[in-house]
Amino acid sequence: MRRNEVLAFFAKQPPTVIGMEACGAGHYWGRELRKLGHEVKLIAPQHVKAYVKRNKNDGRDAEGLCEAMSRPTMQFVAVKTEEQQAALMLMGIRQQLITRRTQLSNAIRGYAAEFGLIAAKGLVKVEPLLAQIAQDESLPVLAREMFTLQGRDYARLQIELKTVEVRLMAWHRANADSRRLAKIPGIGPIGATALVMKTPDPCLFPSGRHFAAWIGLTPKDHSCAGKTRIGKITRAGDEMLRSVLVAGATAVIQQAKHSRGRPSPWLLALLKRKSPKLAAVALANKIARIAWKLLTTGENYDGARMPVASALAA
Repeated sequence: MRRNEVLAFFAKQPPTVIGMEACGAGHYWGRELRKLGHEVKLIAPQHVKAYVKRNKNDGRDAEGLCEAMSRPTMQFVAVKTEEQQAALMLMGIRQQLITRRTQLSNAIRGYAAEFGLIAAKGLVKVEPLLAQIAQDESLPVLAREMFTLQGRDYARLQIELKTVEVRLMAWHRANADSRRLAKIPGIGPIGATALVMKTPDPCLFPSGRHFAAWIGLTPKDHSCAGKTRIGKITRAGDEMLRSVLVAGATAVIQQAKHSRGRPSPWLLALLKRKSPKLAAVALANKIARIAWKLLTTGENYDGARMPVASALAA
C-alpha cells in the first residue's frame, strides 16, 4: 500500500490490535489508527530486530514484528499525544541550540587563537573576546568581518535559547508532575520536565528498577554458571535523560562533600567506599527510582518520610 492508502484500508477493517515499530511517524500513525477504533501497540525497533531472520525485507520485518507482539514479556511504547510531541520538540530544540552554541563558541576561540587572542574558558568569556577582536585594528579586515558574522550568530543563538528556556519554564510551572519531581534533590526544572515529557505513561514499567534500567543506569550483567559478573552501565535509553540525572547526582555529591544540605546516611557511607563518579551513577539510579515512584503514585517527595531502604526496594 501507498502511504495515502493506509487509513482508507484500516477504516474498512473491524477493530483489532495493530503492532508497529516506534520509528519515525510511528506516534502519528498510532493516533490516527486509534481514531478508527483500533488498539495500537508500539514496540522499540531493537526489540523487533531480534526476531527478524536473514535477508531482511518487508515480509520478514512484518513476520518479526508479529513474533515480537506474541511474546508475553514484551514491553511497549506509549503512543504520545500531539501536545506531548510538541513538548518534546521544545526539549529537543533546546538541546540543538545548546549544541550549536557550543560549536560556535569553540570555533570563535579556535580562530581567535590563530591570531594570538586567548580567552579563559566559559561562555561568559566569549562576548568580551568578540568585543576585544572588534577593537583590535591590527587584525586583517577580512578576519574582523568573519568574527563579526560569528558574533551575530552567537548573539542570535543566545536570544533564541533564552526564549525556548522561558517557554520550558512556563511548561514546568504549569505541570503538576514536573513541579513534584523538582522537589527531589538532584532534579531541577530541566530534569523534571525531561522525565515527564519522555515518560508519558510510567505505569508501563513494572517497578522503579525497570525504569532505571530503561534509562541505562544499571550495570551490564555478564553472569554465567552461577558466577556474578557485573560490568559498566548499559547506557541504554535516552542519553540526554541519563546525563541530566547523573549531573544532578554529581551536584548533590558536591554539596555533601562540602557539608551542605542534608545528605542521606546511605550516600555518605557510599562515598567512603566508592569514588565520586561511581557514587554519582548509583545516586542517579536511586533518583530515577524515586521519580518513578512519585509519577506512578502521585505522591509528593518527603525525604524524612521516604527512607533509603524503601526507595531502593522500589
